[in-house]
Amino acid sequence: MGISSWLGCLTQYDSPKYIRIQSVTCGYVQCLLYVTLALSVCSIVISYRYYQEKDEVISSVRTNVKGVAYTKNRTWDTAEYTVPMQAVNSFFVVTNIIKTENQLEETCPEYPFAKAICFSDKSCEKGRVDIHSHGIQTGRCVNYNATVKTCEVKAWCPVESVENPPEPAVLRSSEDFTVLIKNNIHFPKFNYTILNIPPNLNTSCTYNKINSPLCPIFRLGDILQEAKENFSEVAVKGGIIAIEINWDCNLDSWFYDCSPKYGFRRLDHRKIEPGFHFRYARYYKLTHGVEQRTLFKVYGIRFDVLVFGTGRKFNSVELIKNIGSMISYFGLVVTAIEVALCIGSCSHYGKSPFCKIYNRKKYDTLVNPSQVMYVSYVDEPHVTLIEMPLKTSLQHAEGSIVESHPARFYDASSSCTSESHENQDNEEHDLGQPLRQVTSSPASQKWCFCGKCQPTEKYHEQLCCRRKKGQCITTSPWFQHLVLSSHTLKKALLYKDPFLDLTDSNINDQLRHLAYKQYVHWRFGSFDLEDRAVIPSCCRWKIRDTYPKAVNHYTGFEVE
Repeated sequence: MGISSWLGCLTQYDSPKYIRIQSVTCGYVQCLLYVTLALSVCSIVISYRYYQEKDEVISSVRTNVKGVAYTKNRTWDTAEYTVPMQAVNSFFVVTNIIKTENQLEETCPEYPFAKAICFSDKSCEKGRVDIHSHGIQTGRCVNYNATVKTCEVKAWCPVESVENPPEPAVLRSSEDFTVLIKNNIHFPKFNYTILNIPPNLNTSCTYNKINSPLCPIFRLGDILQEAKENFSEVAVKGGIIAIEINWDCNLDSWFYDCSPKYGFRRLDHRKIEPGFHFRYARYYKLTHGVEQRTLFKVYGIRFDVLVFGTGRKFNSVELIKNIGSMISYFGLVVTAIEVALCIGSCSHYGKSPFCKIYNRKKYDTLVNPSQVMYVSYVDEPHVTLIEMPLKTSLQHAEGSIVESHPARFYDASSSCTSESHENQDNEEHDLGQPLRQVTSSPASQKWCFCGKCQPTEKYHEQLCCRRKKGQCITTSPWFQHLVLSSHTLKKALLYKDPFLDLTDSNINDQLRHLAYKQYVHWRFGSFDLEDRAVIPSCCRWKIRDTYPKAVNHYTGFEVE
């Protein structure tokens, strides 16, 4: 593509084709759909706050558990029942415990599990370690009790007995303990920081979804109740509970709202391996330097504080961007109407005159130009498309209507019409005489209806100016004036080339070719059909006889 072609693309604009349907029903339906869609878009923008810019929350959490319990002759305070957790934003409260006291590092019978039970020393392998074992086997089989023998191990003895945790839980009263959760959040995009503790906090409050939804002090029993769990049941084997803090903040001054919303749910599965526990030991030195320990297997509830949220603030760019993306939805209205019209065209309503006219207006069929021909008859108001190859004369070939009506041709001499009419009578004497007078043969009578066509064996040249019997178009004064008039044709040639030599010996060829074009533009009304428009035999020979070649040889319409 050359530079001039690129410049041409920059200086022109192609608009899509629209068809206007004059219908009250279609107009009302279109307006109703547009109004409905506009209201829907507005409601979506407002409901989902698409007029605001968003930022994700950055958070830090601190917790402080309070409460004291007395059970099994022991006072349990915060240092006893809270164990530091390595998980981020989590805290752990002990609810149940199994103790193995006075353990010394020595040899003793293994706890009786399947692979540890023995009947002789042969069943025990020295140095063997099993994943369920508490120590390293010495190779001896010893009595665990009066009825069972197990392999001896070097371990912290006596070994821990594998048994179920106590029921009810040792610290079931811990459901009355409270926890203070301090949560700082920051929205970096808006440079905004806030804390979940209200400035006028009543330190004696306790969180309640209805009465105190913003209180940051939570009773443990209430937390599990909100998570739809029974504290006494969970306390036996423990569990994992999520405390969710959701910050959905509107930071616009006219609709400011930035307060936490708390939610609670259980994270470990109730039926598949429920619970949470771990072991730790406390070590002591005896008077003679021997190390002793107490092993604790603790069950409890791990609370994970999960913070998430979004900060929002009005932004005109965000509003324009979101509205712009939603404007494309208005194309659905056109699509819906088009689908309705298409369904109507395919149904029995498609036979109505409205649907037929609509389909002709709506769809322009583009075909390969080398495989079609266009014909126009003086007694029909439309152009007809004929597809090749022909199996009969062009006159009798079946075709489809092209919605292109012939238009009156406006030529360069139109400003001097009166002069042309004055010279018309004299001009007829100047027109060349026919080269021969040929009457229509019986063969041409089958396809000629005007009586002026010349016989030919070529199907694509067997075309008359009429569909029915009648007067030939070549006898029309308009044909004489628009097509044959040398005065008109010469003025058109000079309009195109002001310095053309009209006395040239080849001027007849130019006049003849221009006469062909004059006829096509007059009768077909479109410059696009010029190359594939077929001129009737009577008109073609009338032009040739008027402006003959020096050598009587004409190529005619070319069929590829």
